[in-house]
Amino acid sequence: MDWNRVQGNWKQLKGRIKEQWGELTDDDLDMIAGRREQLEGKIQERYGFGKDQVRKEIDDWYARQRWS
Repeated sequence: MDWNRVQGNWKQLKGRIKEQWGELTDDDLDMIAGRREQLEGKIQERYGFGKDQVRKEIDDWYARQRWS
C-alpha cells in the first residue's frame, strides 16, 4: 500500500474519511494530517476498536478508493 497517496491528497480525502468514520471531527482530521498511525489511534479512541481491526478497516477503505 502506498500511503503517500493519502498524505498527498489529504485535504481531498478528508470528506471520504468522515463518510467512513463519522465520529472523527474536522479538528481530528486536521491533527492527523494524513499520518496513518495518527488515524489508527484516533479511530481506536473514538470507536474502541482493537489495533488489528483498525488496520483492517483502513486497509479495506484504502482498497476501495479510486485513484485517478
